Amino acid sequence: MITRAAIVAEAMSWIGTPYRHQASLKGVGCDCLGLVRGVWRALYGDEPEPLVAYTPDWAEARGAETLATAAERHLVPVALAEAREGDVVLLRWRANLPAKHAAILISAERMVHAHQGAAVTPASFTPWWRRRAAFAFSFPGVADKRRGAAEPRPGIVKRRGAAEPRPGIVKRRGAAEPRPGIVKRRKVAEPRQGMQEKT
Repeated sequence: MITRAAIVAEAMSWIGTPYRHQASLKGVGCDCLGLVRGVWRALYGDEPEPLVAYTPDWAEARGAETLATAAERHLVPVALAEAREGDVVLLRWRANLPAKHAAILISAERMVHAHQGAAVTPASFTPWWRRRAAFAFSFPGVADKRRGAAEPRPGIVKRRGAAEPRPGIVKRRGAAEPRPGIVKRRKVAEPRQGMQEKT
């Protein structure tokens, strides 16, 4: 079974690989798709289908979601809001164009990708990138709680249907005194007898 940690570790091992259009060889050269292909080979062996040669303007020339369609044949679609470390995110350079850039999330806030003019690099998954995210996919067979296996999401514990806690508030059952650093709310005094409540 493939773990998210293994996907992230493999993606990070490509950091510093120079950008080379259509390439996919760690330490020698790759493009954004080559990075995903290289991670696939490290995890599963052979690539699932032969790669057709493509030009740098392939998405603009075709106008179809070619990359997303290919990803759907081999990866597991995930809602963008549920994408997490180890998932592949496909991005659009412009709103009216097909998605033609790929990155692998290494955390909720970081990704690894290759783009023209730069080596494979980690980057913040900033609002600029999030606005361009069009599709998300998981690698097949990932040990994942979302899909019924037991791998917890690092540092996050959430019960299904539980309300999100407010930042900075920690609630413990049966705790008489709050932990240091937690501000206890003051109890609102009951109105005194003979005084009217304001409504």
